[in-house]
This record gives sequence, C-alpha cells and structure tokens, in this order.
Amino acid sequence: MTSFEKFVSVCKRIESISGSLEITSIVAQFLKELDEEELGITTYFIMGKVFPVWAEAELGIGPNLLYSAISRTSSLPVKRVEELIKETGDVGLAAEKAILSGKNHMNFFSTEELSIRDVHTRFQKIASLTGKGSQDAKIKNLQYLFGAAMPDESVYIARLSIEELRIGVGEGIVRDAIAQAFNVTAELIERGYMLTNDFGLVAITAKNEGTSGLEKLSVILGRPLKMMLAQVAGSIKEAVEEMGSVAVEWKFDGARVQIHKDGDKIIIYSRKLENVTLSLPDVVTAVKSHVTAKSAILDGEVVAIGKDNRPLAFQEILRRFRRKYEISATALEIPLYLNLFDVLYLNGESLIDMPLKHRREMLEKVCDKGIVARQAITGDTSVVDSIYKDALAAGHEGVMLKNPGSLYTPGKRGKNWLKLKPIMETLDLVVIGGEWGEGRRANFIGSYLLACRDPDSDRLLSIGRVATGITDGQLNELTGVFKELIISESGIHIEFEPKVVFEIAFEEIQKSPNYDSGYALRFPRLVNIRSDKSLEDADSIEKVEQLYIRQKGK
Repeated sequence: MTSFEKFVSVCKRIESISGSLEITSIVAQFLKELDEEELGITTYFIMGKVFPVWAEAELGIGPNLLYSAISRTSSLPVKRVEELIKETGDVGLAAEKAILSGKNHMNFFSTEELSIRDVHTRFQKIASLTGKGSQDAKIKNLQYLFGAAMPDESVYIARLSIEELRIGVGEGIVRDAIAQAFNVTAELIERGYMLTNDFGLVAITAKNEGTSGLEKLSVILGRPLKMMLAQVAGSIKEAVEEMGSVAVEWKFDGARVQIHKDGDKIIIYSRKLENVTLSLPDVVTAVKSHVTAKSAILDGEVVAIGKDNRPLAFQEILRRFRRKYEISATALEIPLYLNLFDVLYLNGESLIDMPLKHRREMLEKVCDKGIVARQAITGDTSVVDSIYKDALAAGHEGVMLKNPGSLYTPGKRGKNWLKLKPIMETLDLVVIGGEWGEGRRANFIGSYLLACRDPDSDRLLSIGRVATGITDGQLNELTGVFKELIISESGIHIEFEPKVVFEIAFEEIQKSPNYDSGYALRFPRLVNIRSDKSLEDADSIEKVEQLYIRQKGK
C-alpha cells in the first residue's frame, strides 16, 4: 500500500522543476510503483482531480467549506484562515500554516500513515453526502483528513479538495508518463483515452495487458466520449477545394449534447461531459419517442426557439442546463428542440472509425427525420452559400462544413470539420485574475484577466483583460461567482482558480510583450459566459497564432 506521503514527495519534486520531459519521467517512475487500485486513483490525483469528469461523484467542497474545516482543525477563526490564504496566495500552504500555528496542533498528527487509498476513500465518502446536515458532515470528514495528515500532506489534501493541485501536470504529461511507465506508445494511450475518457482504465490496461489490451479498448455505453471539434473555415471556396465535396449542416445557435441510449435508459451529457439528464426531460422524451435503436450514442445540438420561431439567446439555454428545481415549468417556458448530426455507437458496435457519410446513413435509419439536422453533400459553392444564407436568415450562427469521409476523432480539432460564421472569430479564454472596480463599482470586480492554454506545457498564458460588454446585472452575478474562486489578493489585483471560460470578441490580435502569450487583444468584449465549457475547452495559443497570421494575410 503506497503512502500519501509518497504522492506528496512526488508532487514536491515536480514543483521544483520546469522541464516537461523530466516531469514526465518522475510521474512515469511513480506510476510503475503503484498497484492497480492506486494507479486508477493516482492518474487523476496527479492532475488535481479526484474523479473523472463524467463520474456521478462530486466533492461539492467550496472555498467556504474548506476554510471552515481548516478553522476547526487549527482552532483559528475563519477570518484568520482567509488572511493566511491572502498572505500565501495558496490554500494548501495556508492550510499547513494554519494547522501548524493552531493552539492544539501538537495533538493533530496521527502516528499512522495515510495511504493514497485512505485519502480517496474519504473523498468518496464526502462526495456521497447529500441533504440536511451534509455540509457539516463534509467539514468533519475534511477535519479527519487534516488531523490524520502530516503538515506537508495537508497542503495537497487542501488543494485536492477543491481540485486545484497547481503542479502543472495535465493530460499530455499523464499520457506520456503512462506510455513510458508501461513501455507502450503514446499514440495507443491517447487512442484509449479518446475512446474511454478514463486515464485510470487506460493506465491499468497498459500495466496489465500492454499493447494488445490497449488495442481492444473501445467506446463504452454510459461513459461519454470527448466531442469532436471544428476549426474555423477560411471560406466556402477554400473548404470545397480542400475536401472536394462537403457535408453542409446548419451551425445551430444552441448547446452541444451527447446522448447515451440503453433501452429505455437515457443519459444526456453536456459539452463539459456533465450529466444533465434530469434538467432536460423534454429531450429525454424526444429520444424515447423518435430513436428506434436499442442502444446508441448520439451527437447533436439542442436549440431553444422563441415564439417568433427564432433561436433564443444562448444564456436562456444554459438556464435549462443549470436548472435543478421547477424543471417542468422551465421546460414549458424554454422548450428545447433536438438536432442530431452524428451517431458514434449503435446496437453494441462502435462507429467512430466509420466515415461520416456512412455514420449519417446509420443515423437516419434509427431516428425520425424531425430530430435529425438537415445535411447536403455537395461540391457546388453556390449551394453551400445558399444553405449558409438560409441558416443566418433563421437566426443561427452559420454552417458546418464536414469531410464526408472523415472518421470521428473525440476531443480533436482538425480540418475535417470546419465552421463558417459571418462575425469575427471569437476566443474562448480562461479567467485567471481580475481587479476590483472604482467609484460606484468599488464593491464589484470590474475587469478580468484572460488566458489561453499552452497544450505542450499545460500552462495558462495571459493574453489581456476585459471590462467591456459586462452589463450591470452580470457585474453583480460575476462578482458573486468569482468571490468563491479567489486564491489571493494584492491591493485591487485578484488571482482566481481557473474555472470559468469567457467567450471574447475583439477587433484585432496584436503582438505584445506585456502578456505571457506574447499577444494582446485589441478592444476585447465579453460575448458570453461559457458555463458549458471547461478549462480543457478553452482555446490554445496555437489558435491565437493562427488567427494572428490570418488577419495579417501571411
């Protein structure tokens, strides 16, 4: 049984170095030493996660709950704990400092070692607590962990409890570390992860069965795949010339869904792969009524249509996804219409390695036309242009141009799927910081620091600030949301946990030494708060560079 202290020592080593190859080697060596159960846990722990994104289990530990647990463990008031967090800029270091300075700290630490399994089991228990008294019970369970932990272990328990480990290990490093640890190719690990969306399962398979086992991994009904993504199309002509002919579909102004049907059991996942089934009873009914397949995984978009037969604002759709109470009334107020455009699994067989044209034929065989998005395959640019104009006239965003021969590649953004929209391209950026406002906005967060992803290093690279496009209502709402995500403050400057994604429009991308990305956005404006997207869905530095080159005509 591997001690949690061993995990902590690995994390501390990683924090002391910056090279991704060295970090990968350290993680690989550690994974080799773990038994099967520990391996399944640690592939997530090392990325700062406790459960896979699609798992039903959810810790439900917010900053206030964590501060209360640290307070009770250390006998320091919550206010002092908050001061320590501001001083250190790190909830983990603050937890360690608070517990060590607490008046009874000499009695806290158990003589028995915590194991990786012990910590995970306790987190599972916390996740299972619901209903009346659950908040207090969660605090007591966290107290137990802090009381059983050594000082340096408390740092990582605090960070894991809010799933923010801050050691810079992401999916790329874990993929390469598993490959290195068990002498298999990174490509096979990535394929396995694409199909199962579970690094724990992939790592265990690599350890126990090697290459042959990984090759057998396939799509699992009831476990969501990452969704295939699209790049921006330069023009209709460019897309048609490259593909020869294109499958043209409307690009709906809606929200992406992935639907898993197993007999009468329907599960609906959002773009972030969260289970949103209970919030969308009308979509469940539509699938039961209009999909004849016994089992299937379907990809599509739900759209809210107003009384004028035009799509409602994206924020109205998100109201449906977030709703936990009075769901039936909200469903009547904001009805959703399903538009399916792909099938990834059908009656026990994975279809992702089948060309789009054939997947479409299978989709039409098992679904009524009323819930299937219209599609035309053509090499005629005038036909594409006509469909594009029809989509815009109906109030939607534009069109999707897809390669009829393309396979479904989960989580990948490539040239096989292109999106064409009339407005200037926007960027989905992570909010990593902010500043308190001035004057009448002194009690509100007035501007937000934005960042794009660097997939190679798993770092977030700052690219600018946004303060425009935020309504007074949003100002109040966003301040409430981001107060819960504050890591540290210095004067008016604030650092946030990177949890929220903004869709940002801008006039131009400029070179700039002022931000980590090397770029800055000219006249940025908030378009949407993309609560349907996670940190991993944010745009990368590569996309920023592509847009910069395109606007310069290089």
